[in-house]
Amino acid sequence: MARVAVVGGGISGLGTALMLGRRGHAVTLFEQDGRQAGQDLERDFFRWKRPRVPHAVQPHSLLAPVRTVLRTEAPDVYADLLARGAREYHEFDWFDGHPPYRAGDEDLVTLRTRRIVLEAALTEAVRREPAVGVRWGRRVDGLVFEEGRPPRVTGVRVGAEVHAADLVVDAAGRRSPVPGWLAAAGCRPPVVDSHRTGIAYLCRWYRLQAGGPRDPGRVKAGSAAAFALAGVFPSDNDAFAVHLVVSTGDPTRGALTDPAVFEAAARRFPSTAAWLDLAPEPQSAVLAMAGLDNRWTALADEDGPVVTGLVNAGDSLIHTNPTSGHGVSLGLRAAQYLATRADHVAADPLGYHAWTERSLRPWFDAQVAADRGTGQRLAEGESAPPPDRRAAAVAACAFDDPVLMRARAQVRHLVRTPDEAYGTDEVDRHVTAWLAAHPEFTPRHDGPTREQWDALVAVRAG
Repeated sequence: MARVAVVGGGISGLGTALMLGRRGHAVTLFEQDGRQAGQDLERDFFRWKRPRVPHAVQPHSLLAPVRTVLRTEAPDVYADLLARGAREYHEFDWFDGHPPYRAGDEDLVTLRTRRIVLEAALTEAVRREPAVGVRWGRRVDGLVFEEGRPPRVTGVRVGAEVHAADLVVDAAGRRSPVPGWLAAAGCRPPVVDSHRTGIAYLCRWYRLQAGGPRDPGRVKAGSAAAFALAGVFPSDNDAFAVHLVVSTGDPTRGALTDPAVFEAAARRFPSTAAWLDLAPEPQSAVLAMAGLDNRWTALADEDGPVVTGLVNAGDSLIHTNPTSGHGVSLGLRAAQYLATRADHVAADPLGYHAWTERSLRPWFDAQVAADRGTGQRLAEGESAPPPDRRAAAVAACAFDDPVLMRARAQVRHLVRTPDEAYGTDEVDRHVTAWLAAHPEFTPRHDGPTREQWDALVAVRAG
């Protein structure tokens, strides 16, 4: 069994430490923040200042891999999530009844909850795990190296102390210092692939009133204008988030941080208006996040691993635009892989690097391509060319046809790539039939025009 040091106590770090510990490995987790999630979820979520984790207060939908991994590796954590208020939503719940079952349908479930609820459940499980020791409030200052080609990491430095390890897992997040430490030690540089998304993300949290309506009925989660996107994230304990997405170059972006402007703009989209019409109580300011990028950081190049004894996981390895909610899923998948093969990875990380390229990289590449298209469309606004009619029909048809909804859900939940899910004869036949039944169908946005938007923002901001 391996001695493992995990750097970073976010979701990926907690999940990795827990799964490793439950397989008998001796794990020490280091987290520089001394505060832990779980004692008071509402206080933690709205008042805990976490500048190193700016996405912690942004809305999350936990996709199928989160549920699948937790039910396999930590069913107690999954039960705790539900007990703390997380809710399951099956993609077929959109329809009055579920279609005839096909293998895999049972996994197309979203967990509606805030990130802090999962952190709290994982923290409590890690606290109970005897094989895991957690050093809260202890920052890792560097790595310990052993000479070789490539060099080998044999532990971590925390102040004047050295903690020996057979394997170190970098789960320190998107701002991980590990690449800098490797460069300072003379290692070959990690291979970094980074792409700015060109979008800005704003959200505001609300809570349904006690005794008031609980659900707006059958309403799509998202709406769109030519230059902006809007959506709703239903969450735990009657909380939900409304979000708006615009181009980073949009001149109204700054005005949207005003709650009155934000809410007035959100009411021009059917999906968000329906939830705001429930008269919820605002719970937060408008929370903005920009400078978003998709970044892949591989600790291996064409010559092999740049270092041994060290691998990265979670946002240290891959982070993507949060709109699609891939981060937690990909982080827990990596944690599960490491937990099941820790001894092999400690001896030689090449297999882990190959697995990440094969199993995680395709989702990164797909997100880069999608964001490139979204950023361009939002920037072009109403001057953008009209969308392809058949491509638009694929999206529209999903809300009428369970075959298309299944394909849509498989893509959303990282079960199949878009080419795999949509590129079947069955999907082609159903889209063709839907178009024949809807000859009047023309792709159009359900949000405001640019003129309406600018006038609304000008009045509210003035």
